[in-house]
Amino acid sequence: MGRQEKEITNKEIKQSGEEPGRLSAGRELLEIAKQLKALSETGLVYQDNPFDRERYSQIRGLSLKIMANLTGDNVESVGSFFADVKDYPTPKVDVRGFVLNERGEILMVRESIDGKWTIPGGWADIGFTPSQMVVKEVREESGIEVSVERLLAVYDKSCHLHPPSPWYIYKMVFLCRVTGGDLNPGFDILDAGWFNVKELPELSTERIMAEQIEELYHVAKSDDKKIVCD
Repeated sequence: MGRQEKEITNKEIKQSGEEPGRLSAGRELLEIAKQLKALSETGLVYQDNPFDRERYSQIRGLSLKIMANLTGDNVESVGSFFADVKDYPTPKVDVRGFVLNERGEILMVRESIDGKWTIPGGWADIGFTPSQMVVKEVREESGIEVSVERLLAVYDKSCHLHPPSPWYIYKMVFLCRVTGGDLNPGFDILDAGWFNVKELPELSTERIMAEQIEELYHVAKSDDKKIVCD
């Protein structure tokens, strides 16, 4: 199974008064810190003298300090979320399956990390195509066998009101058709079930938002087969 999407969620940035499509000052600063970190790591990959390496390392350290201050964690803890810089930094990819049954209900799983619900999925693993990864995640998390019909959406997580995350993440969501299996939650999943789009359970907002599920449902039911981007 793909690694669970870990987040710094113990101390969230306050988002009171935040409007859809707009970032609070704290969230905007967090996104700037992520960009600074990525730029510094690009510099560390391509630098060719010790002076540049020292400067880029200092910038990376400052970006981690900003993240730590915004999330209420310490620099060491935030730094532990990231591997050593060895290549050009790129966004992480989260793949999810949007599965509907014959009644139009949505397949959802309850995460053991926070006890809340999401559509099945997780980090993409090397060696699997995106569609293979989705089929694997859905089966392992819910017990349901599926085939992938089409891509529904590619979300840039920073464009949506998820809780703050140290990573820059693209979320790929695929429409899937049930081909077999029975509900049987995986070892790190508390429960699995089918839900009406108008009667959703408490959501794991680090992974999915209610407005995203409603949008995905509308796109899945539409005949124009459009793909939602960003």
